[in-house]
Amino acid sequence: MPRVSAKQQITLPIALCREVGIEPGDEYSCFVAGGRITIVRKEAGAATGFLRNVTGDPGMSDHESLRSALDGSRP
Repeated sequence: MPRVSAKQQITLPIALCREVGIEPGDEYSCFVAGGRITIVRKEAGAATGFLRNVTGDPGMSDHESLRSALDGSRP
């Protein structure tokens, strides 16, 4: 059973790494959701075109834009 080291480091089991294609030197992202830590291997080009249909509003300030994104509303 893997354990967290004194430096808060975790060793990933090799069988799990092989299963999802994680190799030494790979970059990853991690985040917390629902009280669990999730590790995701980054893939080059994975976000290509992700924002292609997003249009901006040049009349909206950065603060208004952030508030809109957080609230799901427009100013």
